[in-house]
Amino acid sequence: MQRRDFLRATSAVAVGGLLASALGADASARASTDVVNELRRRLVRLRKLDDHLGGADTYDLYAAEAQVSEGLLRAGVNRESVRRELLALHAEQSQQAGWAAFDAGWHDLAKAHYQQGHTAAAEAEDAGLAGNALAFHAYQLIALDQPARNISEKSIHAAQQNGVDPGVRALLHSRAAWTFALDGDAEATARNLGLAEEALAQKNGQTPDYAAWVDETELAIMTGRCWSELRRPLRAVPVLESALAHYSDAHARDKALYSSWLADSYIDAGEVEQAAAVVTSSLQIMGDVASVRPRQRLAAVTSRLSEHSDLTLVRDLLSSHALHPLDVPR
Repeated sequence: MQRRDFLRATSAVAVGGLLASALGADASARASTDVVNELRRRLVRLRKLDDHLGGADTYDLYAAEAQVSEGLLRAGVNRESVRRELLALHAEQSQQAGWAAFDAGWHDLAKAHYQQGHTAAAEAEDAGLAGNALAFHAYQLIALDQPARNISEKSIHAAQQNGVDPGVRALLHSRAAWTFALDGDAEATARNLGLAEEALAQKNGQTPDYAAWVDETELAIMTGRCWSELRRPLRAVPVLESALAHYSDAHARDKALYSSWLADSYIDAGEVEQAAAVVTSSLQIMGDVASVRPRQRLAAVTSRLSEHSDLTLVRDLLSSHALHPLDVPR
């Protein structure tokens, strides 16, 4: 809690300090490759906050980084090569800010950042980064119960462009698989999971940081989530059990979120008490992380469990845990 309060209290200072250092009297001269590389290193470090904190905690810091690069671009950059690097960085910063806003439930802000990120990536001629903005937007549309297939198909097209890193392709295909699973298309889901696995096998250590987190465990979790949504518990349960067993509790938000699909599949398989145990454990792991998504998911699973309140584990869960959606105004 102290760490989160500190982040919120210093976000305004971060904006002011960054702008003062990066946007001096001659901002265009300051926008060198070294400046871009330093801002990129900052983003790599700040992105690690996402492993432990929710979007309501981190949004202002990510948005501050995007504001710095936007100011440099507006001031003008003397060299075209530096301008393209700065555009790509701004696209990545904007997408990270959009992700934090989405995680906090601030959907208008998230959409604006995703659109800005896509525009900057397209201008920088970075197909993978443009595809990532589309994949983010599709993920948001899904959360809002809006059609996302068309945008996911556009992200797949971006993944297939020449020069797109294999790790980025793995990310885009896995996210597209998620869209297709929610659309009830098992064939397209399986095809894109397979393409993601093939791309991941070609990963060479040069993957951009925004996609470097996708590894065998993350892909296994996405695979399990997809089969869970397709109501294939015999496929979903083994892969989710195995992957989550290796997933650290330190990643509280994501582990709680991912575990909700394991609980769903347990219910589908008739293992209600197992599902209740997973939800109880997930609530303990999640604590007070400032993210709406795991709360929404666990609330939905708990609602399914309420039909089995005659079971002791379910009754204990229902009586001891009240899931209230996080509401952080913006």
